[in-house]
Amino acid sequence: MNMVFHKSESRGRADHNWLISRHTFSFADYYNPQCMNFGLLRVLNDDIVQPSMGFGSHPHENMEIISIPLAGSLRHQDCMNNKHVIREGEVQVMSAGSGLTHSEYNDSDSEELKFLQIWIFPREKNIPPRYEQKHFDRATRQNKFQTLVAPDASDETIWINQDAWLSMADINVGNQITYPKHLSGNGVYFFVIKGTVEVDGYLMERRDGMGLVKGEGYKVSAVSEARVLAIEVPMKA
Repeated sequence: MNMVFHKSESRGRADHNWLISRHTFSFADYYNPQCMNFGLLRVLNDDIVQPSMGFGSHPHENMEIISIPLAGSLRHQDCMNNKHVIREGEVQVMSAGSGLTHSEYNDSDSEELKFLQIWIFPREKNIPPRYEQKHFDRATRQNKFQTLVAPDASDETIWINQDAWLSMADINVGNQITYPKHLSGNGVYFFVIKGTVEVDGYLMERRDGMGLVKGEGYKVSAVSEARVLAIEVPMKA
């Protein structure tokens, strides 16, 4: 597999009244044998949560879980005594490791919460669970990819237990930038949060996703004002 393309409308959809979720890959009641994962990227959920609603306490283990609020505020609580609110501009990484429980709620009683939740298989299993969140300056991703999550500990990024990188770019119309792949064996999954872009010659619209494996770098051009998330992951354990 050198390329996969997922149109926005092709994703699975779950409507629980309090939650509307779009699933790029098979998840919960949505099952598509052609959309199980992209390498070690297992889940990419695009969620809208109604005010004061959310996910009650539930368990995870041996998964790297990344949450990215797009609008509103996400309230997190876990069995490690972490109690935090994550807002637009922040990113949360939870290494579930040997096991934990947590809950997630819309912290507002009047506004919707919109966020992406991403699951990546870990490099090392059964490590002690850990939690981290960080605010990122939007100005530093203007017409370039800003690294949010990386496998190396740094004050500039959040550490992840995998040879994976998550990066985001805000691209002005008419501009072209390049995503340089960190490891040659990895693949990169591009997800268009807003706008329209061209990635290596393929036109992508809002909420489209595309995974590329061949090549060491990919050109991304903005057809309209755009925000793009790049998820670089190993293609096999």
